[in-house]
Amino acid sequence: MSTPCLTPTALGLSMLLSAGFACATTVLPETSINAVADEDDPRVKETNTATRTATSVRYVPQAIDSVKTDNLRSYGTNDLGQALSGIPNVSSGADTRFDSLRIRGFDASNDFYLDGIRDDSQYVRDLHNIERIEVLKGPAAVLYGRGGQGGIVNRVSKLPTPGHKSSIEAQGGSNDLRSLYADLSADPSDTISLRLNMGNQDNNSFRDGVSGNRQLFAPSMSWQLTPDLNWLVQYEYSRYNRTPDRGIPGVNGRPADVSRSTTYFDHSDYIDDKSQSLRSKLAYELNANWQLRHTLGVFKLNSDFDNTYQTGYDTKTNSVTRQHWQQDLTTRNVFNNLELEGGFDTFGLEHRLLTGIELGSQRRDPKLYSARDARTVPSLDLNQPNRRLSHTGSMRLSSYNHTEVESSALYVQDQLRLNDQWQLLGGLRYDRFEVDTTSKVLNTQENVKSHSTSPRVGLVWTPLENHSFYASWSKTFSPAGGGLIGITPNAAGSVNDLSPELTKQKEIGVKSDWFDDRLSTTLAVYELELYNRRTSDPLDRTITLLTGEQRSRGVELTATGKIVDNWYVRGGVGLQDAKVEKDNNGFEGKRISDVAKRNASLFITWKPEMGWYAETGLTLVGDRYADNLNTVVLPGYGRWDALAGFRQKEWDVRAALNNIADKNYYASATSAAQIQPGEPRSLVVTGTYSF
Repeated sequence: MSTPCLTPTALGLSMLLSAGFACATTVLPETSINAVADEDDPRVKETNTATRTATSVRYVPQAIDSVKTDNLRSYGTNDLGQALSGIPNVSSGADTRFDSLRIRGFDASNDFYLDGIRDDSQYVRDLHNIERIEVLKGPAAVLYGRGGQGGIVNRVSKLPTPGHKSSIEAQGGSNDLRSLYADLSADPSDTISLRLNMGNQDNNSFRDGVSGNRQLFAPSMSWQLTPDLNWLVQYEYSRYNRTPDRGIPGVNGRPADVSRSTTYFDHSDYIDDKSQSLRSKLAYELNANWQLRHTLGVFKLNSDFDNTYQTGYDTKTNSVTRQHWQQDLTTRNVFNNLELEGGFDTFGLEHRLLTGIELGSQRRDPKLYSARDARTVPSLDLNQPNRRLSHTGSMRLSSYNHTEVESSALYVQDQLRLNDQWQLLGGLRYDRFEVDTTSKVLNTQENVKSHSTSPRVGLVWTPLENHSFYASWSKTFSPAGGGLIGITPNAAGSVNDLSPELTKQKEIGVKSDWFDDRLSTTLAVYELELYNRRTSDPLDRTITLLTGEQRSRGVELTATGKIVDNWYVRGGVGLQDAKVEKDNNGFEGKRISDVAKRNASLFITWKPEMGWYAETGLTLVGDRYADNLNTVVLPGYGRWDALAGFRQKEWDVRAALNNIADKNYYASATSAAQIQPGEPRSLVVTGTYSF
């Protein structure tokens, strides 16, 4: 029988040695302590978007905003623009054709990602299979390549998880909203988890003649092939058939003074988007410190539309002028990504190294028709439009292009922990980008190649346990044909031969946790500058120069988490000045369209574990311009929303009231002739059964 050991605390070390005790090791039984996550906490404390590694948001030297879709669905929200409304210095520029956002004053219409894979096609995305939306502020080329001047938007999809509950959700509300969705989970074995999200939504609108239908089918599988190898496969089919409503025109510098229900499209107009996404991720644990990952993403889109939309306002006849377009669009994206991530120490310094190779292949085929004679497209009376006055003339093939893009990149990133207070993040990426467009109408073709190097560096200082100060600098690039992919073959002014536009950002801030780590805040100050901006030569308008400049300066503050007991808060405020600094086309000194100098939101939630709960919130947006020439002003507004609900272990029923004060406001604009009115007061009732 062995003699139990006394610790040096109980008996001095010298006494133990002199006593000559023979000590036996006592093995204690394993103890596991599981902290139950607060599902009602609106925070996302760990992110992959910012570094492509699992990193605490506290130690990312860049502002990042996350929105859980659970907080949005109860209000009937199912589009990105509305989902991100109120996020500091983020604004929607969308219409009913495709998603469009501005981040820190810069267009982000082609900077969308799905689970970290580029998703830059023109369509409206469905959020029912999305767990959360993450907005990474500032240039992101070091990890994601071209574009992303103001930031990127990454949708994180719902994943198959062992033991996850299934649920069925039904929703109904104003404007004939009705939907039924199922989120089903199963674990056929100890190594396989399955999940299926599917459903249908129908709705009309406060806008006259506008309706839509959504369909979703999204199965996924997580398979632990071996203890060290996991395979995640996800598929999503989404269809959105809807009426293409382009809003109302501007009149005398303001949105037209007409009823919110007034529309100007043809009664037979439509848009039909059918998208498919297949994603595969293999993760292999080489050892305790190193992981090898391969990600494959394949995306296809078929989008058809027939749209008669307004192009302006005729003061002499008090009528709205229109044009008629039809388009058949197909796109196909394939992205391969191979990454190696691991940790190691050198001279007492801790490294988290990430290196990767990305290969991309994209195809885009837009076939566009327009009215052969614009005079045959009837104008409509501003106040009493007769939408049955249809275009009766013939259509002509306006353009038919085939574009192929091949891209490749190599990147490396090191997250370096210097000591308990200092952390350094550095990264570098080299991109090669080739675009080839053939015009099948003009029988012309052109190929353009470009390359760029994108650096990033950030420093995090944590002098106090709950407060991290950071500073960062980053750069991104936008080559010709790299946004909405494709170029105009043999375009005048040698625009296709120009170097990429470049954007750089300087940012400082502090991320803090308060009240025993229940509440998190981020304060950020930044300057974002686009140089090498394309602009026309003042002496010869057919020549394009890289002499323009656009700048955005701003401050952002966000607060998210639990205040006390069952009270939660999420919100933020943004101040920014985004304008064109240099230009030869009359835009110098103008504010960027659809960008407010101030915006904010604040939602307060009381939510006990079971029983009754409630939430109320305000969204505030300052005035904006509908166009880059700043001729039409969209007035600022405040919107008040609230909901109340009751939940038990299996049931959750809630009712939400949007725009309680029935405020008349304008949500976005794509031009001075196309302004989107905001939704009036509406009711949404949702019931969820979990099993």
